[in-house]
Amino acid sequence: MKTLGPVFLFVSLLLVVGLACNFGAPAPTQAPPQQPTQVVNPTSPPEPTDVIPTEAPATEPPAPTEPPEPQAQKFFTEEFDSPLTSDWDILTVTDSPDADPDKVKVDANNGKLVWDFDSEWVYYYMFNNAFDYEDVRVDVRADNRGKNNNNISLICRYDPDTGWYEFNISNNGLYDIYYAEVTSSGKIAYNSIVNGGSNSIKQGKAVNEYAIVCKGTELTLYINGDEVNSINERNFGLRSGQVGMSVSSFNVLPILIEMDWFKVSEP
Repeated sequence: MKTLGPVFLFVSLLLVVGLACNFGAPAPTQAPPQQPTQVVNPTSPPEPTDVIPTEAPATEPPAPTEPPEPQAQKFFTEEFDSPLTSDWDILTVTDSPDADPDKVKVDANNGKLVWDFDSEWVYYYMFNNAFDYEDVRVDVRADNRGKNNNNISLICRYDPDTGWYEFNISNNGLYDIYYAEVTSSGKIAYNSIVNGGSNSIKQGKAVNEYAIVCKGTELTLYINGDEVNSINERNFGLRSGQVGMSVSSFNVLPILIEMDWFKVSEP
């Protein structure tokens, strides 16, 4: 029988050395799991789109406005280069049941105020309502283009509730100064102050310049630069009021007057 001593000793030595190596070596570490990475595929830039320019919304232009009326002046010369303003009031008086004020046309035209009558017995008045005057002078230049039988009148101290002073000049050479009274019934009563005739009046189809002055109690009439009459009027005693003008037709037609200017000034 063979002995096992040396062999057993060698095997035991190997076992001891192996255990020692396993025991002294550090335990292997497990690598941390890798985080999955997300692969981002590059994207192509967006295709350009056709941008259609849009027009700004159309805006309506502002509506044209009427130019303001010029401010009225107390003393002025009206040359009739434009339509009459709202400073003028109209009054018509008739002296016959057959009279028709609608057949009278008064218009500012080409630098003239044209009075065109197609009706007999119409007294057509225009009063300037912008100011009242105590003392005032009123002038007019008038061209008679129609029949000779008519009146051109200048007015001072008009009060719609009371009346006015009226200076009438006819192309036949006569003149009158009246107090035109507004009666309780609303009708006009013509009270004569003075009348007469004058060689200063250019008769027929001619141009005349007329002027009146109302100053205190003095009423004065001028025709073509000549003082025709001046009177101290105390019976009716009008003190202040508006100024105006008038053309009157009687029993013949047509009546056509062209006024070049109308002037209001200090006396």
